[in-house]
Amino acid sequence: MRGQPGAPVSAETKRARGSDDAGGSDAGVDGGDVGKAQPRGSGPAANALYALMKAAAVLCVAFHVWLIFAGLLSNLVSRPLHIALALPFVFVFTSAPRSVLGRLIDGAWFLIGLVGCLYIALNHVALDDQYGRIANGWQMALGVGLLALALEMARRHVKWALPAVALLALLYGLFGDALPGELGHPGLPLESFIGTLVITEGGLWGQLTGVSVDVVAIFVILGAMIGAGEAGRGFMAAAVALAGRRRAGAAKVSVVASAMFGTISGSASANVASTGAVTLPAMKRLGYPAPMAGAVEAVASSGGQIMPPVMGAGAFIMVELLRTTYPQIMAAALLPAVLFFFAVWAGCDLYGRRYRLEPMRARDIPPLRDVAWLIAFFLTPFAVLLTLLFATGVTPQYAGASAAAVAAGLLLVDATLRASLSRWAWRLLEACEIAARQIAVIASIILCAGIVIGVLNLTGLGVKITSLIVGLSGGNLWVALALTGLACLILGMEVPTTAAYVICISVAGPALQDLGLPALHAHLFVFWYALLSTITPPVCGTVFIAAGMVGANWLRVAGHAMVLGIGLYLVPLAFIANRSLIMLADAPVMAVLAFIKIAAGLGLISMALVGGLAGSSSTPVRVALGAVGLVVIFAFGI
Repeated sequence: MRGQPGAPVSAETKRARGSDDAGGSDAGVDGGDVGKAQPRGSGPAANALYALMKAAAVLCVAFHVWLIFAGLLSNLVSRPLHIALALPFVFVFTSAPRSVLGRLIDGAWFLIGLVGCLYIALNHVALDDQYGRIANGWQMALGVGLLALALEMARRHVKWALPAVALLALLYGLFGDALPGELGHPGLPLESFIGTLVITEGGLWGQLTGVSVDVVAIFVILGAMIGAGEAGRGFMAAAVALAGRRRAGAAKVSVVASAMFGTISGSASANVASTGAVTLPAMKRLGYPAPMAGAVEAVASSGGQIMPPVMGAGAFIMVELLRTTYPQIMAAALLPAVLFFFAVWAGCDLYGRRYRLEPMRARDIPPLRDVAWLIAFFLTPFAVLLTLLFATGVTPQYAGASAAAVAAGLLLVDATLRASLSRWAWRLLEACEIAARQIAVIASIILCAGIVIGVLNLTGLGVKITSLIVGLSGGNLWVALALTGLACLILGMEVPTTAAYVICISVAGPALQDLGLPALHAHLFVFWYALLSTITPPVCGTVFIAAGMVGANWLRVAGHAMVLGIGLYLVPLAFIANRSLIMLADAPVMAVLAFIKIAAGLGLISMALVGGLAGSSSTPVRVALGAVGLVVIFAFGI
């Protein structure tokens, strides 16, 4: 971060900034030319564009903060304006070289989006009276333009995978009546089909976009405000102080730092780029095998999307879909996330024994006094957030805005508490730019996913796929879970985690619930398995980033990552077999007992996969350890 020497949020983070949906899988996420800082250039035109970009970023942040305190506002006003404010950071303020024709095309997309969003917002009362039916040719052209815009916005961030899924959904809605058998539908009038998706809350402006504008945006702003100051140095210093003196210290620093950074980022790619910029060089300097070092960072960073309180956009969408409270989701997700990081920690320790990996050098470990001082910059807004959420009962939006205000105030001072208004203004502008770009990424992905959900609801396809899953499973829950997990893995290879989760839970969630699985368990299972592709070949987005940073063969990194990340594969199955694990709020004693049981099993399985302990490297012993570990986890469920 400019002005922050030694901060872990580095230039790599800016390259990853457009890569996640603050909850999206990083697999298949490219970001294209978005999410990068606008080059300064030279001359009056470049300076004016740079000033305009900063102004647009401030306006975007101010709008989303204002919404929290503005009272009731029509969804057909707030949601289109949310997208309108994202448009400049998708089509205008980009740093990739563009030809004159390319810039004209970008400008055309921007104008289509701006006109369309403003038309919806300014005419929302009249549009309500149309009951989802296009009234004239102008509205039909507008509707087609906005649907095309949603596809293009997503393509700029995640290539063609998600837009292709949305396009197939649109084609099914238009021509699905020609399909024979149960997968066909009776047919929908074109005016009603396009109108429901575009001028009502049944598609582009539906529940998903509402989550993006109402909740996700403010937590993105909070993360940007925390990361723009001394907090980035604070959590990295704390991680080094806590884990650096232990065996395989640099690897364990990566685990702790990724867990802490994940609480505010919800982005696996940004996690790799930021914490990896510090931990990977340290591991290489201490003689770690390069594939193992890259795997540690890739796996630990993937956990950022399952670590409360942010969890990318997943936690907020679960709140809406399950009609529950945000603290309830956090309480449910906490113990599984800790189990994941415990498994990674155990794997690092066993690798440390196996490869004789030493602790970090004493001179690289900061004094505890400095750590305590720096970590306060991280813990203060974090404490405000948690206190307001759990002690006062205010909305997550209000709690997030209050914590963001505290974090913004802390930008005024440095680690020595010296205040500087110029530094504060610079940091605040940087934070606004980061937040605006991340909001644009999330908005683009969610807007496109809204098309898929809208078509599923209009055509009844989701119910038909649910019936198909139940039929193929033969009424067996575990077979249905296997089918759902495979679908999540395949879809997650090219679609961000949040979109994969939303699509899979829409079609598979009802089937799992019909087979007796509680809704909360079904949602967490699907969300975890949508994340598998971050470390599972052939896509494994975090693996590619870490392998490039450490200079190792990506397949070898992926092999180690799947071993270290065994918790990502087993923990979702474990909380199905031990359902009390995610009931921390309602049955804390049973949840803790389930946690201890599963942790013991994961430890045995890590020994089986990694070795490292005396006598545990022979194949028969490993097989026995793995078998016992599986029995401990899955037998006699709690």
